[in-house]
Amino acid sequence: MARSKVAPAAPALSGEYSLKTLIENRTIYNLEHCEMNLFETYQKSDKVALKFNDLVVTSMLRGKKVMHLFGDPGFDYLPGESVIVPANVEMKIDFPEAQMEKPTQCLALAIDNRKIEATLQLLNEKYPRDGRDNYWQLDDRNFFFYNNQEMAQTLNKLVRICQSTSITKDVMADLALQELLITITQSQTMKALEGSESAAKSTVISELTRLIRSNISGKIDLKLLARTACLSTTSLYRMFKRELGVSPMEFIILERIKLAKRLLKNQDIYIKHVSYEAGFDDCNYFIRIFKHYEGITPKQYQQLNS
Repeated sequence: MARSKVAPAAPALSGEYSLKTLIENRTIYNLEHCEMNLFETYQKSDKVALKFNDLVVTSMLRGKKVMHLFGDPGFDYLPGESVIVPANVEMKIDFPEAQMEKPTQCLALAIDNRKIEATLQLLNEKYPRDGRDNYWQLDDRNFFFYNNQEMAQTLNKLVRICQSTSITKDVMADLALQELLITITQSQTMKALEGSESAAKSTVISELTRLIRSNISGKIDLKLLARTACLSTTSLYRMFKRELGVSPMEFIILERIKLAKRLLKNQDIYIKHVSYEAGFDDCNYFIRIFKHYEGITPKQYQQLNS
């Protein structure tokens, strides 16, 4: 089934004769404020333990793992997905499908806590978020998420920087790390708003997203939405981009596509009806926008869920 996630480009694998081990073969790139690790596994194995002294952002590049964290049941970990693991927390990993012809590859970026704190402090001072006690921060509860385009691009950039021989790569990496941390916090905010309504803090952005969802099948006027929040349309746009990393219109489209995907699980429903129920006036536009975000047409999605 197609999913709204973007996988970073997978770097070239290690040559067979340069492998030190077939399980979590590790290539390390050290920079001033981060350490990038590329792990490759070439044979099936279970409960491989791994722990870092710093917070680590991991992202799957090839193959499949089963990740065990915080004593919770294991979950599948696939390309296009990322997991944040706090410092000194042990993860245990299964490799149910790994083999020489089909290895797994995963990026693990350990980030110096001082860099994280400095970045979050800068954001809180220069770009305060809406709502009392609503600060830029990393949320351990939302540790698993799908990569969006920005996340994948930033990870690609960090891989290129870490593997480069430029004398300025530490400076370039610091800028990319700031970009990565912003994207992660925005992704986590988006995920919190998608979850339990009571779990999200009561802020202007949370109220606006609730209002959008409650009217998702109808016409949504951005000017009216802005007036409801006592904002200009420019301020509304800036708030969505700052808090969620998407414009108000893109948020509405993403919500409509989510509704369409739920409706398409009914094998007897017509695509034109789904388009109307999801708030799209033009069925052809709905098909194009659905394929843009999901990689397949609504009809193909419906057939895959039969």
